[in-house]
Amino acid sequence: MTERSSGDRLPAEAVTAIFELVDESRTAIYVASRDGGIIYRNREADQSLEKGVGGILLEEAVEDNLRSALGGETTRQLLELHGPPRQMLSITANTLPSGGAVARVEDVTERHRIDSVRTDFVANISHELKTPVGALSVLAEAISHTDDAETVKRLADRMIAESTRVARTVEDLLELSRIEMGSSETRERVEIGSAVAEAIDRARPLAEAKDVHIDVKSPERPLHVMAKRRELVSALGNLVENAVKYSDDNGRVEITYIGESDRAIVSVADHGPGIPNQDLDRIFERFYRVDRARSRDTGGTGLGLAIVRHVASNHGGDVSVSSVEGEGSTFTFSIPIGKSWGSR
Repeated sequence: MTERSSGDRLPAEAVTAIFELVDESRTAIYVASRDGGIIYRNREADQSLEKGVGGILLEEAVEDNLRSALGGETTRQLLELHGPPRQMLSITANTLPSGGAVARVEDVTERHRIDSVRTDFVANISHELKTPVGALSVLAEAISHTDDAETVKRLADRMIAESTRVARTVEDLLELSRIEMGSSETRERVEIGSAVAEAIDRARPLAEAKDVHIDVKSPERPLHVMAKRRELVSALGNLVENAVKYSDDNGRVEITYIGESDRAIVSVADHGPGIPNQDLDRIFERFYRVDRARSRDTGGTGLGLAIVRHVASNHGGDVSVSSVEGEGSTFTFSIPIGKSWGSR
């Protein structure tokens, strides 16, 4: 190995290779001279300038960090750009031996989202299990201190409801885990109409209790897909149950399924309160709820839409939502019809 002193100049080829390497980096790099002027940006940094208002805000934040670095500080800043799309950027800056400063900008949006989902998951599962278990303890203690038959029956009914809530949460967690890991269930030829009928049967008790009418619009000919029947019914069942839960008493839910090109498309529409725009990007996350208080009243676990998303993904499809506050929401579930995408 050839030794090189700090005063030696690098060969031109080495300088070119270093610049190419820095230019290929997915981290935006800014270099400032001693007087604070930016003398170098790599390709990623140049592209950040093309992001409209977000690019301007980023440039200002970088310049602030470089000025602090030139003053001898090592800086770290988390910058949130509301977009669209929303981004979380990590900015770090420090001085260079030459007297200038360097700032690095890394997109940590996905890392931040995963951390947020993990934190929410732990907090929510703790709440979902702790609340009914605590209620069961209180109810059991109340029963032990009364001999009144009517009071005992009322408290026992409450205990059954709370234990059902715990069981449903655990069942949904197991179902989601099974779907995420990939179940051993084989794909079969499933008629969409029969899967929709099973999904409606799951929601029928709640629909009858609220007097919600469920209308189905189907194509003239039967529509078949190659799918894992249990997963498909689970996904559609969650969509129908959600629509019924968030419908007013005496409301109406419309289910439409059609074959379009090479896909089967099922739409479930309600006329409930709708979903605020700021929540649309997150409603398919585990435990995410638009209205936590109302979710507790309706008995939701916050896992249903996460299950729907994973079932769609496992079948090579997708799920989307459109919503208008005060008017209702429409969820659209789509999967390929044929076998060309293979079995899983």
